Amino acid sequence: MDIEAPNRNSHPIKKESWRAVMTLAYQSLGVVYGDLSTSPLYVYKSAFAEDIQHSESNEEIFGVLSFVFWTLTLIPLLKYVFIVLRADDNGEGGTFALYTLLCRHARVSTLPNGQLADEELYEYRKDEISSGSRDIGLSLKSTLEKHKILQKVLLVLALLGTCMVIGDGVLTPAISVFSAVSGLELSMSKEHHQYVEVPVACIILVLLFFLQHYGTHRVGFLFAPIVITWLLCISTIGVYNIFHWNPQVFQALSPYYMYKFLKKTRKGGWMSLGGILLCITGSEAMYADLGHFSQLSIKMAFTFVVYPSLILAYMGQAAYLSKHHILETDYRIGFYVSVPENIRWPVLGIAILAAVVGSQAIITGTFSIIKQCSALGCFPRVKIIHTSPTNKHGQIYIPEINWTLMLLCLAVTIGFRDTKHISNAAGLAVITVMLVTTCLMSLVIILCWRKSVFLALAFMFFFGSVEILYFSASLIKFREGAWVPVALSCIFLIIMFVWHYGTIKKYEFDVQNKVSINWLLGLGPTLGIMRVRGIGLIHTELVSGIPAIFSHFVTNLPAFHQVVVFLCVKSVPVPHVRPEERFLVGRIGPKEYRLYRCIARYGYRDVNMDDVGFENDLICCIAEFIRTERSGSGPGAGDFVTSTNNLSEDSDNDGKMAVVGAASANSEGSIQMCEEEPEISAAVVAASPPVPRKRVRFVLPETSPQMDTGVRDELRELMEAREAGLAFIRGHCYVKAKRGSSLMKRFVINFGYDFLRRNSRGPANALSFPQASTLEVGMVYQV
Repeated sequence: MDIEAPNRNSHPIKKESWRAVMTLAYQSLGVVYGDLSTSPLYVYKSAFAEDIQHSESNEEIFGVLSFVFWTLTLIPLLKYVFIVLRADDNGEGGTFALYTLLCRHARVSTLPNGQLADEELYEYRKDEISSGSRDIGLSLKSTLEKHKILQKVLLVLALLGTCMVIGDGVLTPAISVFSAVSGLELSMSKEHHQYVEVPVACIILVLLFFLQHYGTHRVGFLFAPIVITWLLCISTIGVYNIFHWNPQVFQALSPYYMYKFLKKTRKGGWMSLGGILLCITGSEAMYADLGHFSQLSIKMAFTFVVYPSLILAYMGQAAYLSKHHILETDYRIGFYVSVPENIRWPVLGIAILAAVVGSQAIITGTFSIIKQCSALGCFPRVKIIHTSPTNKHGQIYIPEINWTLMLLCLAVTIGFRDTKHISNAAGLAVITVMLVTTCLMSLVIILCWRKSVFLALAFMFFFGSVEILYFSASLIKFREGAWVPVALSCIFLIIMFVWHYGTIKKYEFDVQNKVSINWLLGLGPTLGIMRVRGIGLIHTELVSGIPAIFSHFVTNLPAFHQVVVFLCVKSVPVPHVRPEERFLVGRIGPKEYRLYRCIARYGYRDVNMDDVGFENDLICCIAEFIRTERSGSGPGAGDFVTSTNNLSEDSDNDGKMAVVGAASANSEGSIQMCEEEPEISAAVVAASPPVPRKRVRFVLPETSPQMDTGVRDELRELMEAREAGLAFIRGHCYVKAKRGSSLMKRFVINFGYDFLRRNSRGPANALSFPQASTLEVGMVYQV
């Protein structure tokens, strides 16, 4: 579940805000820590699967407990709570937050239509490297900017972490739910419990994914109480087992028991680390969900509630097992065997609910990271549904991804039918994401925090050595289940690479074939054709120049609209773009041509406006640009920027563009909007009442002393054109590899990218316009 909360990360916590911080900490327990809190269900069972045996000396169980304690202390507590959480991107966290931070501090972004004007955005803050680390920092920055191969390696590293998060979205629900229902094994024989557990787990998983499209805003208030009840349950049972069975279990917290464990078990103990590392599964959610809460609330929830509860739970299990060595079968070394028999069934019910909450969090997180990848041009466009009518930033649902995750999750559950292989797969996915975070975080320390390179190396080697130890133990079990996240990551990496490569090549074709401004000026104000009433909204990816699609219209159609707007909707490497910074508006050619360019900028976590709101803001921003361009006063005046592209485009710049926001559209001297209720006949209402589409009429103020005659005439013409109608025009491209291309390029473009393009959604802004007013023009791209 995603909860959008105000960003408090950049402001000191005041005394009166502690109530808000405690409320956020309470909510984070149900959203962030559902997965991490259910890890005691399967850690000991996975560690003792077959690599090591539980002996009467208790060296194995105490060694596992020591590893669990120090792993929880070093990775979630020390690394994430005290260090990584500070590396927020304007309050947002996750793998892409680290990547976009690096993209802003060094020009390594792969977005093709970036502009220098984007660096003036409020959230695009970029500090200079201090003198203390200036030489090394600048050297590293210039090296990354100079070598394209290093930029691609950085992108692949970020995408690898993203793919492993998606793989975690498949494996976490499987192992959490399957481990939760494994308590049934204590009430039946080993031969029969598998025939019950697998169907029950599959039914719960199908219901979990089926309910995704309803969203979590209706039942989200239950998540925190469920997780709190679960943490209270496992910590209470842990305290009971400690004092009832073995109070001396506290001695196992000494690192000396890790040495004794590895000395005795050798290779078997090293391989068992693949199961032990599951104690930190879900730790990445603390950073990934940072945008929905505050740093302090997440830190408080983990430090004072989650961390002590988990330590008590693991110690309690170890205390019980230290006094029970003769077990009928090794599969009984698990969580439920240490639960008192008279409360076992209630605990089973709470465990299933907690597993569902933990699975819900990772599924929603997968939706969120897919949206971010799509916004940054690294994943095919998918349908995004906002499940909450009030909170549009957090709670999203992607049907294609949801059903894909469900099928993969069911395949893993039915195919493996035990927690051993699923845990091997989940462990590799979890530790790979953490390794990627460590690598990216080391660069952030140098380039963004401007700290010493030795501090970055110390961070990388200290935490990286721990994570590589666990990574090697997980990778050695490649044939025993660990191949699953590798296979899933390869599939998603290929999809991301093909889409990104095809998108870049398509944009380069647009840049190379754009029309010169001199050609347009030679046509005259009428463009050589009849200009009819209305607004022609031409969608293009270009931020400068005239797209080739426009020349195709002018040379083949006898008439065109009196007002033409070249619209570019693009993403920028920041989480959110303020409404007052949303639009860049400029003019193409002389005023009498009535040609405008409008660039709508969105962050990777922003939500595109609906059709009515977008149309209204677009017209108002153009009107505001017309007014301020001549008068030089009012909102937006003076905020003129040069629209320069990062690519080596031609120098036929369209001129300067003004930053115009929706907030300034209704200011004094601008046009005003009046809503009119549409007329609906009684027969239509009786048959099937549709949702009426509100009509907005633009009105020019009667008296405006600041407005001269030329501006008033241009605004009146704009309003008349809007009243006549708006047509949305976009190209329907067919991308083909040009002659002489290599076999690999022809396969990637002609088959891979073409398949993804035909099966992906159109541009988000195109989907919101009525089909009756949308015109598609087929174009062949030889890339």
